[in-house]
Amino acid sequence: MQQISRKVVQQIHAVEQGEGVGARVRRALGNAQLRNFSPFLMLDHFKVGEGAGFADHPHRGQTTVTYMFDGYMEHEDFAGHRGIIGPGDIQWMMVGRGIMHAEMPLHRDKEGKPLPTPVGMQLWIDLPAASKKIDPSYQEFSGKDLPVQTPRTSEPKETEGEGWEVKVISGKSHGVESPVRLPENGGCYYMDIKLQPGGWIFQEIPHTWNAFAYVADGKVQVGDSKDVHDQYHTLILSNPALKTDTAEEAKTVLSNNDGVRISNPTDKPARVILIAGEPLDHPVVQYGPFVMCSKKEIFEAMEDFQMARNGFERASNWQSEIGKRLRH
Repeated sequence: MQQISRKVVQQIHAVEQGEGVGARVRRALGNAQLRNFSPFLMLDHFKVGEGAGFADHPHRGQTTVTYMFDGYMEHEDFAGHRGIIGPGDIQWMMVGRGIMHAEMPLHRDKEGKPLPTPVGMQLWIDLPAASKKIDPSYQEFSGKDLPVQTPRTSEPKETEGEGWEVKVISGKSHGVESPVRLPENGGCYYMDIKLQPGGWIFQEIPHTWNAFAYVADGKVQVGDSKDVHDQYHTLILSNPALKTDTAEEAKTVLSNNDGVRISNPTDKPARVILIAGEPLDHPVVQYGPFVMCSKKEIFEAMEDFQMARNGFERASNWQSEIGKRLRH
């Protein structure tokens, strides 16, 4: 079966900006160049120095996925959930009808010794309309519990690629599958791909899903194009399900492997975050951390938070312990 790679249809430079209190992020998705890309709302490449953090704030209507490259972040919410994620770990928080929480960096261990500056990615995924009204839930996985795959010697190099390593945060890749549970509607592939000099990988993507890649380090090429894409750029990929104008074209796409070929043409390693998801068929109306399907629902979310009701009952007078680091 022939591999047909998606192409880059838009490139976005993730410019560094301030966020929270003193934190710095590169907004790879959810900026003025592309507000959202269903089902995805935002992707931040964050770095949180000393004295910075994300103080107490609410959410409704989305999933947030925090994935650590380095350092440690602590999380606390109004339901009593509190934990720490470190290098390679993820927190998959399905917000549903409401949560209030804080996210703070750890710069010292219990003995006062310095820790690496926290660096990672946070992805916001829109929820199907029905899931915006259910109770929140968490999935947290240590990096060692997430599968890592390398080229299989049982497969031909012509299709398997070479010089790559992929951590499967969600979804499946080259015979391995993540333990992250996904909703029946709103599937998501999330891959952390490392490419050695000259390495390349073909990652299959479900036919109708939207997909994009973020160059976290190094330089890469996509598909058959000779264009070289630099670090800190988001690459929006074509969706063949939206480009097939004739029955013959549709037959060609469906009879071959749909995915993307990513290669490293340089003499230095590269790192790419590849994300794909099932588009949702509803309007997206967002006001800060509230993501709903209509302005009416946004106003209701704001009122519910202010009045501490309909999922925000515990928000009344709640203050996180970890947020005190910013309040003093």
